[in-house]
Amino acid sequence: MLFFNGWRMFSLKNYLGSFTILFGIVIGGAVGALLGQQGIQWSMFGDVWHISSRSFAPIGQIFLNMMFVTIVPLVFFSITSAITKTAQTARLKRILWAGLWVFLVTAFVIAIISYFGFVWYQPLAGYDLNALLASHGQAINITEIPISEMLIKTLSAGDFLELFRRNNLLALIIFSLLLGSAVMMSGEKGQPLARFFESGMSVMLNLVKIIMYAAPIGLGCYFADIVGDLGPQIVGAYANVLVLYLILTLVAFFGLNTLYAWLAAGRLGVRVFWQNALTPALTAVATTSSAACIPVNLMAVQKMQVPSDIADTIIPLGANTHKDGSVMGGVFKILFLLTLVGIPFQSFGMFVAVILVAMVVGIVIGAIPSGGLTAEVFICTIFGVPVEYVGLILVISIIIDIPATLLNSTGNNVCAMLITRIVEGKHWLAHKSSAIMSK
Repeated sequence: MLFFNGWRMFSLKNYLGSFTILFGIVIGGAVGALLGQQGIQWSMFGDVWHISSRSFAPIGQIFLNMMFVTIVPLVFFSITSAITKTAQTARLKRILWAGLWVFLVTAFVIAIISYFGFVWYQPLAGYDLNALLASHGQAINITEIPISEMLIKTLSAGDFLELFRRNNLLALIIFSLLLGSAVMMSGEKGQPLARFFESGMSVMLNLVKIIMYAAPIGLGCYFADIVGDLGPQIVGAYANVLVLYLILTLVAFFGLNTLYAWLAAGRLGVRVFWQNALTPALTAVATTSSAACIPVNLMAVQKMQVPSDIADTIIPLGANTHKDGSVMGGVFKILFLLTLVGIPFQSFGMFVAVILVAMVVGIVIGAIPSGGLTAEVFICTIFGVPVEYVGLILVISIIIDIPATLLNSTGNNVCAMLITRIVEGKHWLAHKSSAIMSK
């Protein structure tokens, strides 16, 4: 009873931020559609005044620029501080390795489903988006770049200072992982630096919070310019993306979770999982926050008989790094963007690139608080697309927020069952159930 009372009180509060941003985008889109590129003009104070959808472009770009400057320090402090706080024991290493493989495999599966779902549904079919290319310029075709050159540019930087440029995000992520590991290996001598990274992370989160207060106005103005440029057809394209995402969410939530629960513990695993799935699912929908679901998920996996050390490690870790909903969203953003700019993605090389980048978006960048814009910039830089497109695919993050959180959060519980299967053996749940019944 307490949970449902809290759910009613908590849901609107947690939706307020997303609803406010959506409201700003809707109003901006409506204004842009009404004004268009031609706009209106009137006389006042002896002067002729003119306003069009393009009049809002500077405000939208200023907001995006403010977000751009936070991305590099946010990535650096977030990943480095997370590594420096990692503890190590023999069983913990085994749990973490099992968790790594389970997270990677489940992310790979959802990425494959998302890719072929997008290709089959073709949410942008029938929309004339050539005007977007004319306003932003032609993107670089990744297939024309030699694979060796692409790897060098993607995984490394030629100078220390070049690491801190937003077009070198993956190189910065790798450097941050290595630096955090070095600090952790330094023991007590590395603690002052570890505290610096943790303090920097706290400051950056507050900075992003301050900037995001302007998100409804900034994104509303950006969208006014975009809709004025392209017309209302772009809104229909987003609606198609949302419909496809909801269809695949149902497939993943009911189909994949059932399959994984069966792999973890057979029919008994399926029954135990679904007996304890409702509360975590409602919490995810109500809060739209994977972190807010951690306490409820811990209680759920305890009822699923997952050992406490596995639950206490995997559930918090999964809330940050196992985000199947974000992987699906990453695939959608990439294919949406590539379709807009006319880059073909049906070749095997592009298929592999899309899957890998989407997994990085969901697993690595998904672990960065307020990392949504980081993901969009990362996608643009990897595929050689101008960062001016960030706002276009950022809208996808907003409209899929609720179903994405549902997949992100509830998937951690079934992954905890799979990891227990790897760590403790095939009949772990049957043994625990028998032990409970014999008491």
